[in-house]
Amino acid sequence: MRDVVHAVRRRDFLTTAAVGAMATVALPTGLRAAELTSSEEANMKLVADFCAVWTAPMDTARLRPFLADDCVYRPTETAPAQTGRDTIVESLQQFVGDATFCEFEVVETFAKGSIVVNERWDRFVLPTRTVEWHGVGVFYIVEGKFAEWSDFTVV
Repeated sequence: MRDVVHAVRRRDFLTTAAVGAMATVALPTGLRAAELTSSEEANMKLVADFCAVWTAPMDTARLRPFLADDCVYRPTETAPAQTGRDTIVESLQQFVGDATFCEFEVVETFAKGSIVVNERWDRFVLPTRTVEWHGVGVFYIVEGKFAEWSDFTVV
């Protein structure tokens, strides 16, 4: 009697496994991201346009229209936040003002609501050194401007 119960369980298991395998094969392949909203598309374009202005000679005044008056910027995960468009632009001017080459090479970008995240390589040729930084930028956008911008180093 015991062998019969065991055989039924084995048969049930094998049947269930076969149905599960067929269902897995029948499922659509590849995952698809949700469609972007028009707001998310606009936010991604704003970040792409911002990254495109990073060229030499660097005129940091071109950054001003992207930043809210009270924007908060954190240049790396260990740096203190800077607050205010004027403060941020002045700080960036001190860093890249004499650059003979600037580039933000965007590797990948995605958006969810008012947040845009991009992976990029930032490159600068300065009079005393060359800087290449691989990181992720996180942009929080309110009314078409960056309310917050934080960069995180990829290690």
